Amino acid sequence: MGDVLPALSIPALVLASGMYAVAATWWRRRHPAPPSPYTHQAARLAERAMLVDAERIVDEAYGTLGGLYDGQPAPAHRAAARSSHQVGAAS
Repeated sequence: MGDVLPALSIPALVLASGMYAVAATWWRRRHPAPPSPYTHQAARLAERAMLVDAERIVDEAYGTLGGLYDGQPAPAHRAAARSSHQVGAAS
């Protein structure tokens, strides 16, 4: 009688592991894992989100600093006038 328990434990273990595999497969089919962050779709979504953030930053910066660039003469004209005046004075 002492050999019956170890002899029956092996088939019981095989049966239990098989039932676990079936249950795990059934569970995974009905509850799929969330998409991996390393897929091409995730990369495209991250790129699109980054582009939206960059556009927002540029729009905010232009809204804040846009008045500095509207209708003001370029400082290069004054610098060019000074340099030509200095060259003429040295001659």
